[in-house]
Amino acid sequence: MKALLKVSIVACFVALLTACPYRINVLQGNFVEQNQVDKLRIEMTKEQVIYVLGKPIIEDAFDPNVWHYVYDVQYGDGRTKRTELVLTFEQDKLTTMSGDFEEPENFDQPLIQ
Repeated sequence: MKALLKVSIVACFVALLTACPYRINVLQGNFVEQNQVDKLRIEMTKEQVIYVLGKPIIEDAFDPNVWHYVYDVQYGDGRTKRTELVLTFEQDKLTTMSGDFEEPENFDQPLIQ
């Protein structure tokens, strides 16, 4: 009788655990935070931008002067979130930024060289 009770309890726990599947969050792309974006300045070279943000996940195949930093999250409960930062270069120097981040206060002031 005691063994039957133990088996029943274990079976109930197994049933409860398998009834609620856990789904992990799926993270893809470049994780960029506002404090990193705040370090960007016009006229930064591509190498300087890579130092601050890392290599972009997407470089435009038709225009190598446009970089896309994209970060997608698919939460286990089905929700999704996407952030994007697009940087444009001219003659290897950063000229504009757009996307889901605020432009840094000092963005229009080049770094002292």
